Parts: sequence; C-alpha cells; structure tokens
Amino acid sequence: MTSRSVKAGTAAWELLLPAASAPARSRGRSLRSALRDAVRSGRLAPGTRLPSSRELAADLGVSRGLVTEAYEQLTAEGYLRSDRGAGTWVGGAARTAARGARDLAPRPVHARVDFIAGTPDLSLFPRAAWAAAHRGVLAELPHDALGYPDPRGLPRLRTALAELLVRRRGVVADPESIVVCSGVAQAMALVGFVLHARGVRAVGVEDPGSPQHGELFASADVATVPVPVDDEGVVTGVLKERGLRAVVTTPAHQFPLGIGYSARRRTELLDWARSVDGLVVEDDYDGDFRYDRAPVGALQGLDPGHVAYTGSVSKSLAPGLRLGWLLVPESMTDEVVARKRMMDLGNPALDQALLARFVERGDYDRQLRRCQRAYRERRDVLVAALDEHFPGTQVTGIAAGLHVIARLPGRRGPQEAFLRRASAAGVAVRPLSDYADDQGSLDDSGVGHGPAAGSGVSLVLGYAHLTPARIAEGVRLLADAARTD
Repeated sequence: MTSRSVKAGTAAWELLLPAASAPARSRGRSLRSALRDAVRSGRLAPGTRLPSSRELAADLGVSRGLVTEAYEQLTAEGYLRSDRGAGTWVGGAARTAARGARDLAPRPVHARVDFIAGTPDLSLFPRAAWAAAHRGVLAELPHDALGYPDPRGLPRLRTALAELLVRRRGVVADPESIVVCSGVAQAMALVGFVLHARGVRAVGVEDPGSPQHGELFASADVATVPVPVDDEGVVTGVLKERGLRAVVTTPAHQFPLGIGYSARRRTELLDWARSVDGLVVEDDYDGDFRYDRAPVGALQGLDPGHVAYTGSVSKSLAPGLRLGWLLVPESMTDEVVARKRMMDLGNPALDQALLARFVERGDYDRQLRRCQRAYRERRDVLVAALDEHFPGTQVTGIAAGLHVIARLPGRRGPQEAFLRRASAAGVAVRPLSDYADDQGSLDDSGVGHGPAAGSGVSLVLGYAHLTPARIAEGVRLLADAARTD
C-alpha cells in the first residue's frame, strides 16, 4: 500500500474498532455507520484509499463478508468508489459536516442585571402540573388524534380557548374562527400573507412600537408605515392621511409606552376601520397582567368583523412552547386557514391536547394568578427602588405587563454616555428611543406625543424575569452609573 493508504488503514482501524465490538446482530449496521461518519467528518478525506476488505476484516477481527457488505453499501450511497482491480477509495460526493448543531436561539445578555424587556420568569413554568397534564393526555388521547390535524387546531383546544378568551378578555370567540398558531409571530405572518393576497401593500404600526411587527410583515412582502402614538393611543388621523387600511396595535397595554388606549381612541380606531373597510390587528401580548384593577376587555369584542385578535402563552407559560391563537373576522377565516395549511399543516396535536387539558382543568388560571402575584411584587420593588435612588422618577403607563417606562429626572449628559456607564457597571438596559422609528415621535420627556414633563433619560425596564433582590441591585447600579465625576 502507499503511505497514504497505510495511514488510512490505521485511521480506519482506530475509527471502526468500537463498531467491530458491537453485538453481532448490530455489528454490520454499526460498521457502516462508523465508516459513513468518518467520511462525513473529513477524518477519511476524499481520494483516500481504504484497506482491502481482507486486510480490514483481519485488523478488526470481523468476517470479510461484513466489510465487503459495508464497502458495497457505502459505494452505492456515494460515500466510496470502487474501481475493479484498483481497490476502494473515499469518494468526493460527501462534504465535511459541522461537528454538532449550532444553537441560534437568542443568547442571554451577559450582565449582572438584565433589564431588557420581553422575557417572563421561566422558573415559574408549572413543571409538575404540566407533567401531570402530559400523562393525562397520553392516557386519554385516541390514536386517530395523532394523525394530520385540522390546520385550525384541535377542536378541543379551540373550544377551550374560546371559553377562556370570552371569560378573561371579553372577545367574541367562535371556535370555528380560532386558528392555533406557533405564537403571535406566526399569527402576524398569516395576516400579512392574506393582506398581501388581497392587494394590501402597507400596514400601519405603532411608533414607538415593537420592532418585530415590521420584520414579520416584511416576510409577507407588506411594508410597514410608522404611525405616532400619543397618550391615548395610535393617532387615527395619520391612518387617514396616509391612506392605510390596516394597522397593528397593542391597545390593552401599548408596547413600549405602557399606556392603555382610551375609550375615545378605541372608538375612533374602530370608526376608521369601518369607514375604509379596514382591519385592526390587536396584539394582546400581556393583556392578562393588570395589577391595580381588572384588565380592560379586548378591542375585538367591540367589532369582531374589523379586528383580528392574537395572543399566546409566551408570557404566561413560556415562549419555547410556541403556542398562540388568532381570531380573525369571518370574512378572512378561509384564507387564513388555507395559508396555515400551506405553512405547516397545523401545530403538533399532542401539544395542543396538552394545553387544552391544562386550560380545561383550571391549571392555566392558577398559573396566571401565580404570575400576577410575582410580577406585581417585582413591579412594586422596581418602583420603590427608583423612588429611593432616583427621587422624582416618573414611571408612566398603567400598572400592568412585564415592563415599565421610567423617566429619570434631571439632565444626565448625553444619553449614550449614560448607557455606556450603565453597561460598564454591569446593567443591560434599553432606552425608549430604541423603539421609535421617528425620533420626532418622542417629546422632551421621551414618552410619545403627550405633554412634555421636563428633561431626563427614558428607559424601558423589564422586571418579570428578575428576582426582587436583583431588581434592587440593578437600580442601585444604575444610580452609580448616573453619578457624574
């Protein structure tokens, strides 16, 4: 053999020895798998000559027939090539594969205290109750329920969600008009695709607002037009001026300003939608979390014919479950369902049945009460800490949700310098200006088009995922960063 083939023989011996020690029944399969992996990983490079079947069998202590069968199988698959009288070689079809899958999930912020908004406390996930529901579903789920599901979702879950949303959020919910989605993100994309198919090429989005809305509609080739938000809600006059026929809103707890739309603005918004035969997309991302009173009912309950309503369990249970819902006007239902079918044929049946049982047995309501108690306490701790370390801080918005807007009083130099000092102190935080498309949409106080209340730095502070002690520490570190030399 050439020097290259001798090295290949040695490499093959080292790589294939564990496979040769496998039980007799699975030895051939193990040998083929090990040889295949060696080619994929690049440890056996293209063009490398392999030992003869007789030599390799002797080295490994297996039958020659086992090696011959492995060579023939991998030659047929394209991993090896064999020339009569010239031996067996590693082929060039396979490409070196990555050593393990990469994780592209959003990475946690490396900071002592992370005030970035949008994440619930994942340690509150009800593992015991969820496991019990899982066992119950596996015991009771009929076999045919594991087939291809209704793309709208399991009837059992749609019925449970309809009852839940009518009771808790005041929606008009016909189970036939509910579509179970992979979170609010998919719901927005579904609406975007249907609007595009209807000839709509632009939708309004709140400014300031959630950056994700623009990205999701862009995936459906629908442009987004920033529409300013004042202290009552989205400015409906701008919708008329710009000729829009669809707008995305967060009326229960506007993100990020934290206001609740006024009764007058809710009426104006629906009047606009009726006048242009348009659509209001209502993102009820945290509507269950109100701490000073019962939450205001969903906008959809006032006009289900012009409002598409969406929500999810991402804030109440965990975003990793990828379970949400979309209620659409009856006139759009068939189009949304057809698009959902094309996307993924429907959400996993077992997960849907599990959530349905969780809701039916009252576990979801208990989880909401648990989260409300924890998050209310953390909000109170945050407000008290701001009052202690930043006297005169204005916390705007209603007592709800998982974040607050805090306008720190007084001039503290350029905002960028303060944020750099905060980062150096180990605090991750975002200013309100990061959520505004048009910086002119913020007044001097940094809180939309409401009346200015002096100067300062406006921060969006997420608190739900932080313990009370960590919240207090974070505000103290911010106070240290705010001190000028």
